[in-house]
Order: sequence, then structure tokens, then C-alpha cells
Amino acid sequence: MGDSYPIVKVAAVQAASVFLDREGSVEKACRLIREAGSKGAKVIAFPEGFIPAHPVWYHHHPATGTIANKLAVELFKNSVEVPGPQTDALCAAAAEAGAYVIVGVCEKMPNTMGTMYNSQLFISPTGVLIGKHQKIMPTVGERLVHTGGHGDTFGAFQSEFGPMSGLICGENSNPLAVFALTAEGSRIHVMSWPNHFPTSGDPLRNRVSVDSQAFAQMTKAFVISACGTVDEQTIAKLQPSPDGDKFLRSPDCCGGSVIVAPNGRIIAGPMGAEEGILYAECDLELAISMKLRHDFAGHYNRPDIFHLQINRSAPQIYSVHGNQPASLAARAETLTLSSAPVPLLPQPKAEDL
Repeated sequence: MGDSYPIVKVAAVQAASVFLDREGSVEKACRLIREAGSKGAKVIAFPEGFIPAHPVWYHHHPATGTIANKLAVELFKNSVEVPGPQTDALCAAAAEAGAYVIVGVCEKMPNTMGTMYNSQLFISPTGVLIGKHQKIMPTVGERLVHTGGHGDTFGAFQSEFGPMSGLICGENSNPLAVFALTAEGSRIHVMSWPNHFPTSGDPLRNRVSVDSQAFAQMTKAFVISACGTVDEQTIAKLQPSPDGDKFLRSPDCCGGSVIVAPNGRIIAGPMGAEEGILYAECDLELAISMKLRHDFAGHYNRPDIFHLQINRSAPQIYSVHGNQPASLAARAETLTLSSAPVPLLPQPKAEDL
């Protein structure tokens, strides 16, 4: 008989956040999770920063201007603590759908008033929060509101389908990150993307297509690219210039979600600018024939020449030595650059998968 590798139905959610509304965005995400689950999806991917939004206002307003500052404050007020009530709701929806859910959130450190991460949450079909990934390097305007994650939240996580992984936007073209996930054997990879790129560059959909196919070619994994889109509420809150308004309403501005097979072929999409859910059947056995040709973490590489080392530790920004009141000691434990209460690379029990 030998080993068997299943066909897995996956879904890329392309939708607009309820812009800068945490509770509204969570409610919308849960509805979309249940919808995708009802259609048989076993892996459901969401865009970057879906809850409560991605800081796209820096494409349209000066960083220190009144509008940008106001929206950034709202971003923090509506960001998500991990774990917390919002993650509980998402976990319940994943359990109802019976699917792995990878959702982009703006994460804030508990009991703080300023630092945020651009994160992906990984949730099991039984509703267990099994991990998260914090974007390693914020891109362009993100650096004004997000700090970078560390090695403690980088890497593949275990699933019933084998190793799965996720990266956010620009880090999907980071050669070292791509190789690290290749070495960890990722079989299904989720790319989370915002709803548009700056007006000075290529349209979002162009970059998504290139990176998705390139990642699949190098890793031999199935790639689910979930892009955001823009709605009227988003445009109204962004208060763009007339040129910005015209750009945001262009059908080439946003969208472009795709699903790509290990042979580099697009098997679903690309979508237009509309909201919707993109589905595909992923035959995991296809990766075997592709890796027999090029296994970059195996026989098609030279470990005597190339070796990549990953640092899984997270630096501390504050520590206390000596005697101190118990209350201060408890507080000191929370003041680290990494707020990860969820272990990376968990080893879930069989009933959790």
C-alpha cells in the first residue's frame, strides 16, 4: 500500500476589512471562515492585517500628518492581543468550519500602549491557537507602527497534512526565509497580502503572481495567496486626494488572489478586485514528482557548500536583577521585545489536528 497523500481543498479569502473596526473585522472573518468551511475547505487563508486593517494610509498621507496620526491611533486601539477574546472567537469559527485558519492581524503587546506587530495566527480545525508568525521586517510605512518579529515566531507548524507555513507580503520573496521553510518541508504555504501597494510601484497583483509562482517553484509547496481589497468604507476613512481616490477605485489597484501548485502553475485565480473566496483542490502527491527533480533541501543541494542557521531566540529589552516586589517581577516578565505567548512549532496532540 505505501504512504498516502491526500487531496486537500484550500481557500483564499479576498475581502476588505471592516476598516479599523476590530470587532466588526472579527465578525466578518468568522462569517467567511464558516462559509469556506461549509464549501469543504480544510485550509482557509486571509489577507495581511485583516483585523482590523493594514496601515495603507502611509501611501496617501505624510507620516507625521494629522490624518496619518489619527488613523495610527485607531489602529492601536483596535489591534488584537494574543491570546484574547478576538482569538477565542476566531478559534471557535475554525472549529465550526473544521479547518486550519491562517489570518492576518495587527497584534499589540499585552498591557502596553504603543508597540504592534504585523502577525499571522495559525488555528487548528479543533479551534486551538497553535502558533503565530510576526513579520520579520516591516516594509515602508509599516515601520512607523510595527516592530519586527524574531526567530521565536518563524517557521513551519505541524498539521495533519504535514508541515504548513505562512509569510507576510514582502518576506515571501526573502531568499533566506524561503529556503528556511523549504528546509522545514512546508507542503502548504500561505501568503498574506494587503489591499494595495504604493502608487509608485507595480500593481499588487503583478507582484503576487510572481512571488507565488517563484515560491512554489523553489519549495515545491502549494501556495495560497490571499489579497485584500478596497471598499467604500475604507476609501472614506483614508480620505485620499483626488488622484488617490481614482487610484483606489481602479480595478488594477487591489485583489489578485491566486493558488499555485508545486509545479509553478496557477490552479485558481487570479481574482479581480471583487470580494470573494477562491478555492482549489491540492493533490499533495504532486510535490513528490517535483522534488524528485529539484529538492533544494535534499539531494538537489550541497550542504558542504551552503548552510543556513536560524536563531529561534528572542532578545529581551528589559530585565531586573536583585530583590524586588513580586508585582514588579511579574511585570518585568512581560516587558520583552517578543510578546509570543504561543509556542512556535508546537507538537499538537492527535485529537487537536
